[in-house]
Amino acid sequence: MFEQAFKNIDDVLWKEAGCGSELDYAEQTSWLLFLKYLDGLEQDKSMEAELEGKAYSFILDEPYRWDVWAAPKTADGKLDHNKALTGDDLRDFVDRKLFPYLHGFKQKASGPNTIEYKIGEIFGEIKNKIHSGYNLREIIDHIDELRFRSQTEKHELSHLYEVKIKNMGNAGRNGGEYYTPRPLIRAIVQVVKPQIGQRVYDGAVGSAGFLCEAFDYLKNQSGMTTDQVKTLQERTFYGKEKKSLAYVIAIMNMILHGIETPNIIHTNTLAENLADIQEKDRFDIILANPPFGGKERKEVQQNFPIRTGETAFLFLQHFIKMLKAGGRAGVVIKNTFLSNTDNASVSLRKLLLESCNLHTVLDCPGGTFQGAGVKTVVLFFEKGAPTRKVWYYSLDPGRNMGKTNPLNDADMAEFIELQQTKADSPKSWSVDVTGIDTATYDLSVKNPDAGEVITHRTPQEIMDEIAVLDAESAEVLAKIRALL
Repeated sequence: MFEQAFKNIDDVLWKEAGCGSELDYAEQTSWLLFLKYLDGLEQDKSMEAELEGKAYSFILDEPYRWDVWAAPKTADGKLDHNKALTGDDLRDFVDRKLFPYLHGFKQKASGPNTIEYKIGEIFGEIKNKIHSGYNLREIIDHIDELRFRSQTEKHELSHLYEVKIKNMGNAGRNGGEYYTPRPLIRAIVQVVKPQIGQRVYDGAVGSAGFLCEAFDYLKNQSGMTTDQVKTLQERTFYGKEKKSLAYVIAIMNMILHGIETPNIIHTNTLAENLADIQEKDRFDIILANPPFGGKERKEVQQNFPIRTGETAFLFLQHFIKMLKAGGRAGVVIKNTFLSNTDNASVSLRKLLLESCNLHTVLDCPGGTFQGAGVKTVVLFFEKGAPTRKVWYYSLDPGRNMGKTNPLNDADMAEFIELQQTKADSPKSWSVDVTGIDTATYDLSVKNPDAGEVITHRTPQEIMDEIAVLDAESAEVLAKIRALL
């Protein structure tokens, strides 16, 4: 039933002039799902309070509750067509009254981790793109069919929502930005092994895939106490996200996975000066796939000791700083990070090796990220002790991967098993750091048994490095001219 409802919603959105892509479909479905979810949450809390003989204070005023404006019901539980808005009346209510009212919650909220703040932030960032009130009425009716009160219902809905995120990620634009393959995330979580009581962080949260998978990994542990369940819900998962659409989708994705009030902040993580990060700000576990290829402004670069325009390299500095001593991380990064010869890359590799134990590098084949078109590695490291030995594993599923043949959990099984003992195999080997050239700190993926370098750079990647070197040369020349 849920799958058909989602299909029906997409069919209506396809007819809507304001919605031209999978990104729009996901965004518009998300805000309506969120309000439907909020209604269910409020109804549950109201009933709980009633059973305890207490009064419940609703978050939303009555005219703005789902069962009043979106889906008023008759005594027999059917839609009350006399009260339900439609056409221009519905569109005007949503645009002129509902969204401004909900955006106002940001000012009323006691803090950024409250449900009130999330409501205000979501409805200040996105807009209703369903311009036909008749299409909007049809979509609301489909949304109203959905139930996510039970764990089974939430599980099915979260699965369908993940499919929607995957389709959005594969739509061509911003491919890898929204969707990291879930089998890869699950493997990273299993290697990093978060524990209940440890705080898990993703500063480039995207659609919150890492946090959702870590939650699924932890909630399935047997014998959890009530306090541990509360800790898992409220004080375990934290994220930051710059982009509005990803922020909204991250919150909805976490809610559907069962985290009621996600600790996701809408902010530019890189705008935070590393010098301002204190011990209380640090985390036990970091899991992330930061955006790469972006170019950050000079004023943002000033926040980092190693200055570079490459977004992913700034994020890596942020993650190293944000880890507690003894903290563990699994971070996806472009494979050229291991061998680039520009000053920032060399300095960053030196920092990583000296301040952390980079114990594992997973080399992912081309096609792992559908639509992203770059090769990646996953860096696994622990903060606090320098690297002595790096264990490499070259993932080779034995087939060409793509949209019709994506990465699966079976592809990751050997890596997870061998990583526990860091055993040598035809696909894995270890490198002693004492043998690494300290002039370059080159960490290229070179399988000694294969007798070849597996890391190949594309022409675009070489051009990118030339551009970086040219910029550095220009900066040096400018300083020389200033002295003359």
